[in-house]
Amino acid sequence: MPVIAVDKPLTLTSHDVVNRARRARSTRRVGHTGTLDPLATGVLVLCVDDSTKVVQFMEADTKDYLAWISLGAGTPTLDAEGPVDSRADVPQLTEAQVREVLATFVGPQAQVPPQYSAIQVGGQRAYAVARAGGALDLPARPIVIHELALLGLYPSVAAAPHTFDPQTWRPADRGHTFTLPDALGEFPTLLVWARVGSGTYLRSLARDVGAALGVPAHLGGLVRTRVGRYDLRDAVPLDGLADAPGIPDLAALDFPVIEADERLARELRQGKRPAHEAAGRFVVTLEGQLVAVVDGDGQQLKVVRAWA
Repeated sequence: MPVIAVDKPLTLTSHDVVNRARRARSTRRVGHTGTLDPLATGVLVLCVDDSTKVVQFMEADTKDYLAWISLGAGTPTLDAEGPVDSRADVPQLTEAQVREVLATFVGPQAQVPPQYSAIQVGGQRAYAVARAGGALDLPARPIVIHELALLGLYPSVAAAPHTFDPQTWRPADRGHTFTLPDALGEFPTLLVWARVGSGTYLRSLARDVGAALGVPAHLGGLVRTRVGRYDLRDAVPLDGLADAPGIPDLAALDFPVIEADERLARELRQGKRPAHEAAGRFVVTLEGQLVAVVDGDGQQLKVVRAWA
């Protein structure tokens, strides 16, 4: 233990943050529940020591983002790393037109990942091939976008809001001010709030929204404000990692609870499939201590992961 939500700063990779956590917590056993790009900031959830066991149950958590989508300029990385490799004049757009386009992206769909991503094909990382001047055939993957809300249409990233109310993560005069990457130019910019499922690339969404509007586009800035139950307002800064209490594994698992007796706990820890009427995924506890995560079919329990 524990599970710690960190506010990842700009330009660091997720692996950089994991390495900082290893040094701060004096352990090699640190994992995270979902990568953030170097030019993105916000919530990165770390699992330390035995808490690495819960990573697999948190990777599917929904995530909230604030995204600045710059229109009229495309980049190979699909974000502000650049350089700009395509340009087009952006027509006059109304917020109603943009909202109509955004609505077409809500729900289950197939999304093509960025070439600059960590996806492997045939043992090759896509970003490594892209940096060498090549490209992999990356098939579209099923994703779900739960909500998209347009917060405003602005003449540039600089002109768009950077300060937000930490209770609602909507633009405000006072609150949390974000540092964004240096802009690649003065491009019309959409400020969008997004709630997405696992595996969704906001860089690809920026590309695809631009295409739907008839222009190239890239992600001018990105902040992750929530991962599952972890909100950015509660995240610790990097320099607070050493003393961060975090939360225990049991509190990190967002499943209904079965309170076991000694017999049930023992059988689950032995990998058996005891009879039980529960159906669905559950956390099993014994006297408040975590025993296992199980799947029930209404007749018996199957262990997904057990704790000694």
